Amino acid sequence: MPKKPQAPQNSHSDAAAKRRPFVIGAAVAVAAALLGTVSYTATRPEPRTDAAQDSTAGQRIDETTAALMKLARRDARDPLAQGRADAPVVLIEYADFKCGFCGKFARDTEPGLVKKYVDDGTLRIEWRNFPIFGSESEAAARAAWAAGQQGRFWQFHRAAYADGAKEKGFGADRLDTLAREAGVQDLDRFRTDRDSAQARTAVKKDQDEAYSLGATSTPSFLVNGQPLAGAQPAATFEQAVETAKAQAAK
Repeated sequence: MPKKPQAPQNSHSDAAAKRRPFVIGAAVAVAAALLGTVSYTATRPEPRTDAAQDSTAGQRIDETTAALMKLARRDARDPLAQGRADAPVVLIEYADFKCGFCGKFARDTEPGLVKKYVDDGTLRIEWRNFPIFGSESEAAARAAWAAGQQGRFWQFHRAAYADGAKEKGFGADRLDTLAREAGVQDLDRFRTDRDSAQARTAVKKDQDEAYSLGATSTPSFLVNGQPLAGAQPAATFEQAVETAKAQAAK
């Protein structure tokens, strides 16, 4: 029998196999114009010649991008962000610690972006917890938030996304182990924080933001308001940052 085609390697495909790629949904009123216009342009049967209609579509895309850019929090005290609060480019990542492709991005692509763009002040990366794979996803998200309360979010992020880490699960003991690996000093506080109402509220806020955009798979990104889905090659992210940087300079 012929083998079933393998899932594409740029987005999570386990429980998310039937989920749509990252799209912009009705909860942000102008957002549908962005991908809607791109989709129509890619599939229309013949070139459009109506300059007025083209101008209107372009205006809608500009409005969409402006609306999505406002999602950047730019809070200098945000422990789930890295890079200057006033950086010209902000990459927002919606991700799940049980997502294999999120881990691929974290290991293979993000370090290069940090070295090339975060360190020189061009790029700011803002994390959004977007747990979509059940109770362990939720627990890991709250634990990451709790590690952040002690200034160790990115260290926890690195430990949780280490090669083979997700296969060990995110039970309570495992989360304690990851916290130790991340250098969290006060484990009692860590445990209290991760089970707190504040942690649940913070995770839900991020999750609701992602759903309001129509995001249904991980990882999903916004680069200065431009959507980007999946663990794309590093060159794709670099091009997105360079384009956003050039536009910001104008």
